[in-house]
Amino acid sequence: MIDLGSTLLQNALMGVMITGLTAPSLGIYLVQRRMSLIGDGIGHIALTGVGLGLLTGTQPVLTAIIVAVLGSVAVELVRSRGKTSGDIALAMLFYGGISGGVFLVSLAQGKSNANLMAYLFGSPLTTGRDDLIVMSILGSAVLLVTLGLRPWLFAICQDEEYAKVSGLPVRLLNLLLAVMTAVTVTVAMRAVGLLLVSALMVVPVAAAQLLSRGFAGTMALSMIGGLISGVIGFFLSVQFDTGTGATVVLTAIALFVLVVLLSPLWRRRVRPRAADGADDVHEWVID
Repeated sequence: MIDLGSTLLQNALMGVMITGLTAPSLGIYLVQRRMSLIGDGIGHIALTGVGLGLLTGTQPVLTAIIVAVLGSVAVELVRSRGKTSGDIALAMLFYGGISGGVFLVSLAQGKSNANLMAYLFGSPLTTGRDDLIVMSILGSAVLLVTLGLRPWLFAICQDEEYAKVSGLPVRLLNLLLAVMTAVTVTVAMRAVGLLLVSALMVVPVAAAQLLSRGFAGTMALSMIGGLISGVIGFFLSVQFDTGTGATVVLTAIALFVLVVLLSPLWRRRVRPRAADGADDVHEWVID
Protein backbone atom coordinates (compact mmCIF):
# COMPACT_ATOMS: atom_id res chain seq x y z
CA MET A 1 0.00 0.00 0.00
CA ILE A 2 1.40 3.38 -1.05
CA ASP A 3 1.39 5.98 1.70
CA LEU A 4 0.65 9.36 0.12
CA GLY A 5 0.94 10.96 3.54
CA SER A 6 4.68 11.00 3.01
CA THR A 7 5.99 14.44 2.01
CA LEU A 8 8.63 12.72 -0.10
CA LEU A 9 6.02 10.91 -2.20
CA GLN A 10 3.83 14.00 -2.44
CA ASN A 11 6.71 16.09 -3.80
CA ALA A 12 7.66 13.36 -6.24
CA LEU A 13 4.09 12.94 -7.48
CA MET A 14 3.65 16.70 -7.94
CA GLY A 15 6.90 16.87 -9.90
CA VAL A 16 5.79 14.06 -12.22
CA MET A 17 2.38 15.70 -12.72
CA ILE A 18 3.96 19.03 -13.64
CA THR A 19 6.14 17.26 -16.19
CA GLY A 20 3.20 15.27 -17.54
CA LEU A 21 1.31 18.50 -18.25
CA THR A 22 4.09 20.71 -19.57
CA ALA A 23 5.97 18.28 -21.84
CA PRO A 24 3.05 17.53 -24.24
CA SER A 25 1.91 21.18 -24.25
CA LEU A 26 5.30 22.10 -25.71
CA GLY A 27 5.80 18.87 -27.64
CA ILE A 28 2.79 19.42 -29.88
CA TYR A 29 4.55 22.36 -31.51
CA LEU A 30 7.72 20.33 -32.03
CA VAL A 31 5.73 17.48 -33.58
CA GLN A 32 4.00 19.95 -35.90
CA ARG A 33 7.41 21.22 -37.05
CA ARG A 34 8.76 17.67 -37.47
CA MET A 35 11.31 18.30 -34.73
CA SER A 36 10.12 15.54 -32.41
CA LEU A 37 13.60 14.56 -31.21
CA ILE A 38 14.84 18.06 -30.44
CA GLY A 39 14.00 17.55 -26.76
CA ASP A 40 16.40 14.64 -26.65
CA GLY A 41 19.16 16.81 -28.10
CA ILE A 42 18.50 19.63 -25.63
CA GLY A 43 18.63 17.04 -22.85
CA HIS A 44 22.14 16.14 -23.98
CA ILE A 45 23.15 19.80 -23.81
CA ALA A 46 21.51 20.34 -20.41
CA LEU A 47 23.66 17.56 -18.96
CA THR A 48 26.69 19.80 -19.44
CA GLY A 49 24.92 22.38 -17.30
CA VAL A 50 24.29 19.78 -14.61
CA GLY A 51 27.95 18.80 -14.59
CA LEU A 52 29.01 22.43 -14.47
CA GLY A 53 26.74 23.06 -11.49
CA LEU A 54 28.05 20.04 -9.60
CA LEU A 55 31.65 20.97 -10.32
CA THR A 56 31.29 24.58 -9.21
CA GLY A 57 28.99 23.89 -6.27
CA THR A 58 26.14 25.79 -7.93
CA GLN A 59 22.53 24.63 -8.06
CA PRO A 60 22.50 22.16 -11.02
CA VAL A 61 18.99 23.21 -12.07
CA LEU A 62 20.14 26.81 -12.52
CA THR A 63 23.22 25.95 -14.57
CA ALA A 64 21.25 23.37 -16.57
CA ILE A 65 18.69 26.02 -17.53
CA ILE A 66 21.39 28.50 -18.60
CA VAL A 67 23.30 25.97 -20.69
CA ALA A 68 20.12 24.44 -22.15
CA VAL A 69 18.76 27.85 -23.14
CA LEU A 70 22.03 28.81 -24.81
CA GLY A 71 22.11 25.46 -26.58
CA SER A 72 18.49 25.69 -27.73
CA VAL A 73 19.06 29.19 -29.12
CA ALA A 74 22.10 27.88 -31.00
CA VAL A 75 19.99 25.01 -32.37
CA GLU A 76 17.31 27.44 -33.56
CA LEU A 77 19.87 29.68 -35.26
CA VAL A 78 21.35 26.67 -37.07
CA ARG A 79 17.87 25.45 -38.05
CA SER A 80 16.82 28.84 -39.38
CA ARG A 81 19.74 28.87 -41.82
CA GLY A 82 18.34 25.79 -43.52
CA LYS A 83 21.70 24.54 -44.78
CA THR A 84 22.65 20.89 -45.14
CA SER A 85 25.72 21.47 -42.97
CA GLY A 86 23.35 22.37 -40.15
CA ASP A 87 22.79 18.67 -39.44
CA ILE A 88 26.49 18.22 -38.74
CA ALA A 89 26.55 21.27 -36.48
CA LEU A 90 23.55 19.97 -34.51
CA ALA A 91 25.10 16.53 -34.14
CA MET A 92 28.33 18.03 -32.81
CA LEU A 93 26.35 20.23 -30.41
CA PHE A 94 24.27 17.33 -29.07
CA TYR A 95 27.08 14.79 -28.73
CA GLY A 96 29.40 17.42 -27.37
CA GLY A 97 26.76 18.25 -24.77
CA ILE A 98 26.39 14.76 -23.37
CA SER A 99 30.13 14.11 -23.55
CA GLY A 100 30.85 17.36 -21.75
CA GLY A 101 28.22 16.52 -19.15
CA VAL A 102 29.65 13.09 -18.41
CA PHE A 103 33.16 14.56 -18.26
CA LEU A 104 32.18 17.34 -15.82
CA VAL A 105 30.09 15.03 -13.62
CA SER A 106 33.08 12.66 -13.42
CA LEU A 107 35.30 15.53 -12.31
CA ALA A 108 32.69 16.57 -9.73
CA GLN A 109 32.38 13.15 -8.11
CA GLY A 110 34.96 14.07 -5.52
CA LYS A 111 32.95 17.16 -4.57
CA SER A 112 29.45 15.76 -4.84
CA ASN A 113 27.56 12.54 -4.20
CA ALA A 114 25.46 13.12 -7.30
CA ASN A 115 24.45 10.08 -9.32
CA LEU A 116 24.65 10.62 -13.08
CA MET A 117 21.87 8.10 -13.66
CA ALA A 118 19.47 10.21 -11.58
CA TYR A 119 19.85 13.11 -14.00
CA LEU A 120 19.79 10.97 -17.14
CA PHE A 121 16.76 8.84 -16.24
CA GLY A 122 15.09 10.76 -13.42
CA SER A 123 14.86 10.39 -9.66
CA PRO A 124 11.64 12.08 -8.48
CA LEU A 125 11.97 10.78 -4.93
CA THR A 126 14.91 13.15 -4.50
CA THR A 127 12.64 16.14 -5.25
CA GLY A 128 12.78 18.54 -2.30
CA ARG A 129 10.46 21.42 -1.48
CA ASP A 130 12.77 23.97 -3.11
CA ASP A 131 13.02 21.81 -6.24
CA LEU A 132 9.24 21.57 -6.40
CA ILE A 133 8.86 25.34 -6.12
CA VAL A 134 11.31 25.85 -9.00
CA MET A 135 9.53 23.21 -11.09
CA SER A 136 6.16 24.84 -10.41
CA ILE A 137 7.38 28.29 -11.45
CA LEU A 138 9.08 27.03 -14.60
CA GLY A 139 6.18 24.74 -15.48
CA SER A 140 3.73 27.62 -15.09
CA ALA A 141 5.88 29.75 -17.39
CA VAL A 142 5.86 27.03 -20.06
CA LEU A 143 2.08 26.60 -19.84
CA LEU A 144 1.58 30.36 -19.94
CA VAL A 145 3.50 30.55 -23.21
CA THR A 146 2.22 27.36 -24.88
CA LEU A 147 -1.44 28.05 -24.03
CA GLY A 148 -1.47 31.84 -24.03
CA LEU A 149 0.37 32.21 -27.35
CA ARG A 150 -1.24 29.18 -28.99
CA PRO A 151 -2.59 30.99 -32.10
CA TRP A 152 0.76 32.62 -32.84
CA LEU A 153 2.85 29.54 -32.16
CA PHE A 154 0.46 27.44 -34.23
CA ALA A 155 0.86 29.89 -37.11
CA ILE A 156 4.66 29.69 -37.22
CA CYS A 157 4.60 25.89 -36.92
CA GLN A 158 1.96 25.47 -39.63
CA ASP A 159 3.36 27.90 -42.22
CA GLU A 160 6.29 30.09 -41.24
CA GLU A 161 6.30 32.05 -44.49
CA TYR A 162 2.62 32.91 -44.17
CA ALA A 163 3.21 33.95 -40.57
CA LYS A 164 5.91 36.37 -41.74
CA VAL A 165 3.59 37.86 -44.35
CA SER A 166 0.91 38.23 -41.66
CA GLY A 167 3.26 40.41 -39.65
CA LEU A 168 3.99 38.02 -36.78
CA PRO A 169 7.38 38.32 -35.05
CA VAL A 170 8.51 34.96 -36.39
CA ARG A 171 12.15 35.13 -35.27
CA LEU A 172 11.14 36.13 -31.74
CA LEU A 173 8.50 33.39 -31.54
CA ASN A 174 10.96 30.78 -32.81
CA LEU A 175 13.49 31.78 -30.19
CA LEU A 176 10.80 31.78 -27.51
CA LEU A 177 9.77 28.25 -28.52
CA ALA A 178 13.41 27.16 -28.37
CA VAL A 179 13.83 28.65 -24.89
CA MET A 180 10.62 26.97 -23.67
CA THR A 181 11.94 23.65 -24.98
CA ALA A 182 15.05 24.12 -22.83
CA VAL A 183 12.96 25.06 -19.80
CA THR A 184 10.68 22.03 -20.28
CA VAL A 185 13.66 19.69 -20.45
CA THR A 186 15.04 21.19 -17.25
CA VAL A 187 11.68 20.92 -15.49
CA ALA A 188 11.55 17.21 -16.35
CA MET A 189 15.09 16.53 -15.20
CA ARG A 190 14.05 15.33 -11.73
CA ALA A 191 10.87 13.54 -12.78
CA VAL A 192 11.75 11.51 -15.88
CA GLY A 193 15.34 12.41 -16.68
CA LEU A 194 17.09 14.32 -19.44
CA LEU A 195 17.17 11.37 -21.84
CA LEU A 196 13.52 10.38 -21.48
CA VAL A 197 11.70 13.71 -21.46
CA SER A 198 11.53 13.75 -25.26
CA ALA A 199 9.24 10.71 -25.11
CA LEU A 200 6.71 12.62 -23.00
CA MET A 201 6.85 15.47 -25.52
CA VAL A 202 6.00 13.16 -28.40
CA VAL A 203 4.11 9.99 -27.37
CA PRO A 204 1.02 11.65 -25.78
CA VAL A 205 0.78 13.96 -28.80
CA ALA A 206 0.95 11.00 -31.18
CA ALA A 207 -1.88 9.32 -29.27
CA ALA A 208 -3.99 12.49 -29.22
CA GLN A 209 -3.59 12.94 -32.99
CA LEU A 210 -5.48 9.69 -33.49
CA LEU A 211 -8.47 11.04 -31.59
CA SER A 212 -8.66 14.67 -32.69
CA ARG A 213 -7.92 16.63 -35.85
CA GLY A 214 -8.29 20.04 -34.24
CA PHE A 215 -5.13 21.58 -32.83
CA ALA A 216 -6.69 22.74 -29.56
CA GLY A 217 -8.39 19.38 -29.05
CA THR A 218 -5.16 17.53 -29.75
CA MET A 219 -3.29 19.72 -27.29
CA ALA A 220 -5.87 19.15 -24.55
CA LEU A 221 -5.94 15.39 -25.08
CA SER A 222 -2.14 15.15 -25.18
CA MET A 223 -1.85 17.03 -21.88
CA ILE A 224 -4.45 14.74 -20.31
CA GLY A 225 -2.58 11.73 -21.68
CA GLY A 226 0.72 13.04 -20.33
CA LEU A 227 -0.81 13.61 -16.91
CA ILE A 228 -2.41 10.15 -16.82
CA SER A 229 0.84 8.50 -17.95
CA GLY A 230 2.78 10.38 -15.28
CA VAL A 231 0.44 9.48 -12.41
CA ILE A 232 -0.03 5.82 -13.36
CA GLY A 233 3.66 5.39 -14.16
CA PHE A 234 4.64 6.95 -10.85
CA PHE A 235 2.42 4.65 -8.79
CA LEU A 236 3.59 1.60 -10.73
CA SER A 237 7.23 2.54 -10.18
CA VAL A 238 6.69 2.95 -6.44
CA GLN A 239 4.70 -0.27 -6.20
CA PHE A 240 7.20 -2.40 -8.11
CA ASP A 241 10.36 -0.43 -7.21
CA THR A 242 11.29 0.38 -10.82
CA GLY A 243 12.81 3.47 -12.40
CA THR A 244 10.16 6.19 -12.43
CA GLY A 245 11.19 7.84 -15.68
CA ALA A 246 11.28 4.56 -17.60
CA THR A 247 7.98 3.41 -16.08
CA VAL A 248 6.25 6.67 -16.97
CA VAL A 249 7.46 6.47 -20.56
CA LEU A 250 6.44 2.81 -20.89
CA THR A 251 3.02 3.75 -19.52
CA ALA A 252 2.72 6.50 -22.15
CA ILE A 253 3.65 4.01 -24.88
CA ALA A 254 1.12 1.50 -23.54
CA LEU A 255 -1.52 4.23 -23.63
CA PHE A 256 -0.56 5.00 -27.23
CA VAL A 257 -0.94 1.35 -28.21
CA LEU A 258 -4.33 1.25 -26.51
CA VAL A 259 -5.44 4.34 -28.44
CA VAL A 260 -4.22 2.79 -31.71
CA LEU A 261 -6.37 -0.27 -31.04
CA LEU A 262 -9.44 1.68 -29.96
CA SER A 263 -9.25 4.71 -32.28
CA PRO A 264 -11.27 3.11 -35.13
CA LEU A 265 -14.11 2.51 -32.69
CA TRP A 266 -13.76 6.09 -31.40
CA ARG A 267 -14.05 7.50 -34.91
CA ARG A 268 -17.15 5.47 -35.71
CA ARG A 269 -18.92 6.45 -32.49
CA VAL A 270 -17.87 10.09 -32.14
CA ARG A 271 -17.38 11.44 -35.64
CA PRO A 272 -19.98 11.58 -38.38
CA ARG A 273 -19.26 9.39 -41.37
CA ALA A 274 -16.96 11.37 -43.64
CA ALA A 275 -17.13 11.59 -47.40
CA ASP A 276 -15.12 9.12 -49.44
CA GLY A 277 -11.40 9.86 -49.14
CA ALA A 278 -11.83 12.62 -46.57
CA ASP A 279 -10.28 10.60 -43.76
CA ASP A 280 -7.03 10.36 -45.68
CA VAL A 281 -6.38 14.06 -45.18
CA HIS A 282 -4.79 15.03 -41.87
CA GLU A 283 -4.57 18.79 -41.49
CA TRP A 284 -4.91 20.50 -38.15
CA VAL A 285 -7.09 23.51 -37.70
CA ILE A 286 -6.84 25.79 -34.71
CA ASP A 287 -10.22 25.44 -33.03
